[in-house]
Amino acid sequence: MMNLINKCASTTLRSLGQDLHSKRFYQWPLRIKDIQQQSIDANNNQITIQGWVRNVRHQKSISFLEINDGSSIAHLQVVAENPESLKGVKHGACVSVTGNLVQSKGKNAELKELNLESIKVIGDCPEDFPLQPKLHSMEFLREIAHFRTRSNTLGAVLRVRNRSTQLIHNYFNRHGFINVHTPIITAGDCEGGGEQFHVSSTVPPPPTSTTATKNTTPTTNTPPPFFGEKAYLTVSGQLEAEIFASSHGRVYTFGPTFRAEKSNTSRHLSEFWMIEPEIAFINLTDNLDIAEDFVKYLVKNILIECKDDIDFFNKRVDKNLLARLEKTVASPFIRLPYKDAIQLLLSAKEKFENPVSMGIDLAREHEKYITNHYDGVPVFITHWPKNIKPFYMRESEEDSNTVENMDLLVPEIGELIGGSIREERFDHLHKRMSEMGMNIDGYDWYNDLRKYGSAPHGGFGLGFERFLQYVTGLQNIRDVIPIPRYPGFCKF
Repeated sequence: MMNLINKCASTTLRSLGQDLHSKRFYQWPLRIKDIQQQSIDANNNQITIQGWVRNVRHQKSISFLEINDGSSIAHLQVVAENPESLKGVKHGACVSVTGNLVQSKGKNAELKELNLESIKVIGDCPEDFPLQPKLHSMEFLREIAHFRTRSNTLGAVLRVRNRSTQLIHNYFNRHGFINVHTPIITAGDCEGGGEQFHVSSTVPPPPTSTTATKNTTPTTNTPPPFFGEKAYLTVSGQLEAEIFASSHGRVYTFGPTFRAEKSNTSRHLSEFWMIEPEIAFINLTDNLDIAEDFVKYLVKNILIECKDDIDFFNKRVDKNLLARLEKTVASPFIRLPYKDAIQLLLSAKEKFENPVSMGIDLAREHEKYITNHYDGVPVFITHWPKNIKPFYMRESEEDSNTVENMDLLVPEIGELIGGSIREERFDHLHKRMSEMGMNIDGYDWYNDLRKYGSAPHGGFGLGFERFLQYVTGLQNIRDVIPIPRYPGFCKF
């Protein structure tokens, strides 16, 4: 009887699912990207498109309107044989246009255009709209961040950023990773740099009793911290990701991180996004292989799926971009021990502003020299000195003064990835934390991971905005994030 009930229930659910899928809940309107990619149906080519006016041109007997809806770098040209029909339509206005879709003529014959039948102005745009149809500097566009994604450049950035996000999740999903959401508010400092934003809210005092007498003496005690201890905005999700790697083997985080650095440069943000996989049962060679495969996968698919936008960046931003990205996909990455990198710099004829010696951290000029030396092929620098790296990196077996780590350097950007094998041995980790004068009690949970079923593990962090700089060719990191946060700027 129970089997019969289950069978009937299953049949009902299937029929319900089919019924739901057969119904039309919403008719998605056509977008410009769809229009340019599909063939024209000669029997049914009247369409309506919504978007924003990018340009209006009037001639004696004909007028042209260019509109864009954000789906593509390409605009849709609207041809009005009666110029009066576009009277009062201004640059920047939001419009709905209906007309017959035809193949364009002349030099843009591969595109389509719309012969206007009717137009409706949904949202007018006054003539003082700051984003006029001319070339604007990136500095000016940063001043009008709420409008800048209506420009060709920032519109393309947003599309590449979106597709990159999807590709990142696709990569880890296809390799069996679990996406974990690590906390934004933390009690620790992963990097040990101390450049964290403090979360300073306190526990509010209890409400004043209505029966309290007028002579009650007000308390002068400082309210306790909201969380019972000091709290900060996260600088990395790595330490917390290690919790989940110790139970699920392959995990990754993809979220915002924060640095309270007073670095007002083209390479730093106060809020940015990080991709941080954490993987059990790997060694440094495995970590290098995974990082290289990950970067190649992203770049290869962006070249295919964002072709029009990458072509735009190659033409308008950096004429060497396409060749550089194709080389990234085609060439094996260089793997260079730190000591060999220093020897390379010491033997260079070039004079550096920052002196080179064994044990230094690499400056931007050093990174640039190394990638140029290898003709623009990305370079892994491995086995760095232990005393300039964070506490959690595993001490090398061959040389106790170095750690099992790597930084990936890419042309134009410098460091794109930082990663390591983590110190999974309790005694070694405890000793290292003591040597660095750390508050070990504050990391009791982290040490517990080494006491109870510890496994070798490692991972890396890829700065999302730096990656986007790399694939777009844009020089300033503030131009690849929708709304940047940096010292002195927190608008919106």
